[in-house]
Amino acid sequence: MGTTAQYTVSLDGIGPVDVSVTGYGHGQPFLLLHGGAGPQSVTGFAEKFAAAHDVRVLVPTHPGFAGTVRPEALASVSGLAMLYGALLDQLALTDVTVIGNSIGGWITAEIALLKSPRVSGIVLIDAVGIEVPGHPVADFFTLTMDEVFRLTFHDPEPFRIDPTTLPPAAQAIAAGNRTAIAVYAGSAMADPTLAGRLGSLEVPALVLWGESDGIVDVDYGRAYAAAIPMAQFQLLPETGHSPQLETPDQVIHAIWDSADTDFSVFAR
Repeated sequence: MGTTAQYTVSLDGIGPVDVSVTGYGHGQPFLLLHGGAGPQSVTGFAEKFAAAHDVRVLVPTHPGFAGTVRPEALASVSGLAMLYGALLDQLALTDVTVIGNSIGGWITAEIALLKSPRVSGIVLIDAVGIEVPGHPVADFFTLTMDEVFRLTFHDPEPFRIDPTTLPPAAQAIAAGNRTAIAVYAGSAMADPTLAGRLGSLEVPALVLWGESDGIVDVDYGRAYAAAIPMAQFQLLPETGHSPQLETPDQVIHAIWDSADTDFSVFAR
């Protein structure tokens, strides 16, 4: 089980921001950023990763998700990146590997672009955020929930739920998550300037992609990796848009095995 702590981080132009962070394990720090499905989409992976290796995995809840409060001025992915950069400073962490799935991957890329000396590597898991001609991000806001599950998972059946059967509180949280996604990422879930800016990155990047991802396809993932000078791209078979949920062992092995190659997103 993780331990949850509350932090207040001050940002220029935004003011104080309250952030809930759940930590798992002990050792080298990993900052794990969730996507639009909310923190519960990464907490199981965080616990599994921390148990498998001597690492400390920190999972913040993006303000506005899971019923948390989002300051009105915090309204962009770059704002979230600044928030987490400041959080790393506040916690005085070093040699941090940042991992992000989907929108969390976009935030991860923006954190790397802040060039913080505290960040030593990044892992992008089916990230959104760039524009790739002919390969748009699926329009989440026009999809039915059944379509979302079909596009998100290689095998959606173990994960499929009927949102109308959820308790009112859970439905309210899901609606809040959806609003937060729209505020932070916009309907296109992309920044036309991001791909060009990624060329300035000077940290190793591991780009992991589910072979069956219907939200952002494999060619989109290859373009993401191609935009980053020190990137390695790896396909994950029988996996969709949320590998940390569907095939967590594949993700853990991919991250850890990278340390035994010429490429490594973290030091051991």
